[in-house]
Order: sequence, then structure tokens, then C-alpha cells
Amino acid sequence: MRIIMHADLDAFFAAVEIREKPSLVGKPVVIGADPKQGRGRGVVSTCNYAARKYGIRSAMPISIAYRKCSHCIFLPVNMPLYVKVSQDVFSIVRKHADKFEQGGIDEAYLDVSERCKNYDEAAKLARKIQAEVKERQKLTCSVGIGPNKLVAKIASDYQKPEGITVVGPSAVLKFFAPLKVRKLYGIGPKTEARLNEKGIETIAQLRKQPRFALIEWFGKSYGTYLYYASRGIDESPLVEGWEAKSISREWTFQKDTRDRAEMNRVIEEMAKDVHSQLRAEQKLYKTVTLKVRYQGFETHTSQKTLKEFTDDLSTIVETSKELLKPYLESSDRKIRLLGVRVSKFAE
Repeated sequence: MRIIMHADLDAFFAAVEIREKPSLVGKPVVIGADPKQGRGRGVVSTCNYAARKYGIRSAMPISIAYRKCSHCIFLPVNMPLYVKVSQDVFSIVRKHADKFEQGGIDEAYLDVSERCKNYDEAAKLARKIQAEVKERQKLTCSVGIGPNKLVAKIASDYQKPEGITVVGPSAVLKFFAPLKVRKLYGIGPKTEARLNEKGIETIAQLRKQPRFALIEWFGKSYGTYLYYASRGIDESPLVEGWEAKSISREWTFQKDTRDRAEMNRVIEEMAKDVHSQLRAEQKLYKTVTLKVRYQGFETHTSQKTLKEFTDDLSTIVETSKELLKPYLESSDRKIRLLGVRVSKFAE
């Protein structure tokens, strides 16, 4: 019997900023571009729970967030700080796991099957982890506990902030049944919309669909995944040596555009964020990729691999702008989204 935990830091970026500036306690805080400084075309990176009461959510355009809460505190992304705090937090969490996999800057999986005899012991361990993180880092986390990574991840989001949700093997189907299909890891807005069109809104309704139907709708690989995921079945192991293979940022325009100056400005902003995280993680890169999404969600990518590894910011900017040119010169179609990514890392 596997016992897997998923530890998820609560509103991480915002929580770190509030920790660093105690005067922000109790105030609605949004991490993203400042709409008052002429940079309001970005999106919300994250926000604290006080801001969420106004209907603000991650990935929401900053301009909309400002309309919902004009008195919110808007702060820029400080990636070097978040990376350092993440490393400090998960050095605490890691020691409580038999196996440990960091899934992102603010989340990690722990296999505690050997040190916990049952789920009650796992819950006690989760409370201990929460207490240590809060005492030593002044941050909170929510923990999901289940028989695999999929269940644990969904459980960690069930009682936020600072919650502990235990879903044993016999309780998985009942726990999953009323949840919206979007709660399943790997289901995005487009898949959710297609399922909703077929009258499938909950995981229980998804589970009633035969495998052949899901494969017919979504292809063999994804259809099979949905069939098993809706039943809480996930055999994927923890990857202890996990390391990010790329660093990227994306920007969705409020209105689809052909304005080259605006797109170049956006590339510069994204490149700064990417470069900031790159330096914080002390990495060099060799490949730059540009992502372009048109009206209608048609998406293309272009990339360039450099002759040598570098951590230069201007190279990210200029290479991305160079990759953008063919899209502007070969078509008069408006662009909905741009993304910048660096990969092929060296220390």
C-alpha cells in the first residue's frame, strides 16, 4: 500500500511578499504587473485569499483584477526571492519523505509508505510538516494524502489554506464523484468544454463513459488516461531526480493584436521574468523558443539553438524578437498569445 502526500504552499508568491512586508497582513495582495504604472496588460501570477474574495484568480488579466479591486496591493514578480524561499521550505519537507519529488516551485510529492503504517500516522506527519514550515519559514501549506500522486494532488486543493485532506483507497471513488471534471489533473478549459457539451460535468459522470468512447473523442493516449484518472488510478512513481527542463512565461493579450511594438514590449517583460528565474537557479541555457497563438487558438512554436551556453538576457530578447518576425511578415492574422521559453540547461 502506497501512502503519498502532496504538499502545496498556499498562495506562495503572495505569502512570501507578505512575510517580507508585515504591513501587508490582512490586505488584498496581487502579484503581477502594476496597472497604475502603465503595465496593466499582464496577468495575475497569484494573489492571496483576501484578494480572492473579490473574485480575482490566477491568470486573470491585470486590468480585470484592478476593476474588481482597485485598492488591492499590486506587486511585481520577484522570482529570485521565491526560488530561494522554495529551496528553504522544501529542504525542511524533504527530510520527512522516503522518496521526494518537487513538482514545481510551490509543490512537492512525498512517499511516506515506509515511515507511516497507516493514513492516521500520515495525517499526524502532515501536521508536523505544516508546523515546521510555519515556525521556520512563516508560511502555510495544504497537504493531500492518498494512495497515489493523482489523488494526493487533488486532495491538497480541497481544503485551502492550511488544510489536510486524507483520501484512503476505499474512499477515492466517493471523494472524486461530485468534483467537476476540471479538478482532474490534465483537464484544461478546452477539454472541460468538450465534456460539458456531452453532458459530462462531474468526475462521476465521466467515470460512466466507456473507454472506447473516450478514446474515440480524445485519442488513445489521452482517452485512456481519462478513463483511469476518473477512477483514481495512477501508478506513476515519484521522480526523485526531477529537474525542470525549461523555464517559460506566457502572455495573453486583452485584445488580439498585430501591434509589433506592443508584442516586442511583452517579449521584453517575459524575457526579464525568465532571466530572473534562470539566474536564481544558476543555470545557463542554449535554446530559445517562441510560442505564438492566433485567433481561434491555432498555436505554433519556433526555436533557435545557440552555439554556446549563456545566461544573457539580451540574447533571450533579441532571439525571441527574431523568431517573431516571420509570423508578422507572412500573415496579417492577429495574435492572441505569446510565450518565451529557454531550455537545454547547464549549471
